Amino acid sequence: MVHKKNPSSENIITNTRYWVKSTVIHYNLCPFASQVFAGDKVGFEVSAATTEEQLLEDCLLAIQQMLATPREELETSLLIHPHVMNDFSDYNDFLGMIDVLLEETELAGIMQVASFHPDYCFADSDVDDAANFTNRSPYPMLHLLREESISEAIEEWTERSLDVEQIPVRNIETLRKLGADILADQLQACYREESE
Repeated sequence: MVHKKNPSSENIITNTRYWVKSTVIHYNLCPFASQVFAGDKVGFEVSAATTEEQLLEDCLLAIQQMLATPREELETSLLIHPHVMNDFSDYNDFLGMIDVLLEETELAGIMQVASFHPDYCFADSDVDDAANFTNRSPYPMLHLLREESISEAIEEWTERSLDVEQIPVRNIETLRKLGADILADQLQACYREESE
């Protein structure tokens, strides 16, 4: 990825918000994202962490802040960490530490952490497979979700006679039709200049 080496936290959030709107919502990759984003219930936080330990601390603090904030104000949050875990292999290994953190703090079953990275690649997937763009983001980030919110969203989806399990299948079909080259260009377009 070629982008500004030291963007400000404000610029990083602007770029990430642009990605959520232009990719996640535009292609309906998450059917539940649009309403939450429009209601300004998505938290965007930039971590200054440069080590695994610092990022774990920031992740726990962000989770605690979410749980202390009413859902009508903060439904979900993106913890963006541009200064650490830029290598996808390291990032992927780090996700296991997040699982341990949730278990040790008795937050497993209460919170869930989803993963996004500029070089995201699913296991046994070709690096050039367009399907990887379902989880490719401008910066490495951790998506903090309340299990309660997920359960309610799935229940609402099911009540509308829609199959939640078809969401990833449909996403893969949509992105493969677009192609990796177009999606890579669109991801690159998320890096807005400071002055914009």
